[in-house]
Amino acid sequence: MEKQTNSKQWLVAYVRLFHEKKTSERLTQMGIENYVPIQKEVRQWSDRRKTVERVVIPMMIFVHVTTEERSLVVNLPAVSRYMVLRGTSSPAVIPDTQMERFRFMLDFSDETVSLSNELFSPGEQVRVVKGPLSGLEGELITLEGKSKVLVRLDMLGCAQVDIPIGYIEKIKAAK
Repeated sequence: MEKQTNSKQWLVAYVRLFHEKKTSERLTQMGIENYVPIQKEVRQWSDRRKTVERVVIPMMIFVHVTTEERSLVVNLPAVSRYMVLRGTSSPAVIPDTQMERFRFMLDFSDETVSLSNELFSPGEQVRVVKGPLSGLEGELITLEGKSKVLVRLDMLGCAQVDIPIGYIEKIKAAK
């Protein structure tokens, strides 16, 4: 039982709109590992262009916490609750490997990463071998005629990014 309480798990906390970055800063000050998916993009106005940071998943923040740290997060004024599995009261856990792939995709992609809760049929297992996402493993899908690498996140859907077909290789199934 002791090991269970000390192991950290990735959970999703709901926060007030436009409070994602402030909540992240507060959690960091408290020593709680957290992640707000942010992507830089160039916005074009009639008179100028500006690079802005866009929160990829509004009103959500990922926290990597022990059982004891869970209550510290929801006690913050901007945090309302944790995402839970349907029909249960315990917080939904995002597997570590899915979080690693999602964070890698967001941190290194030159292309815009989008999140969708569409139910995609399973794609071919691939690994990116060229470009800034080299090493990322996911599924290859074709959407609107474009090749995309997809990373599934339990409970949240799929993160996807455009990728040239020459940048990937199939992962051979282990037998």
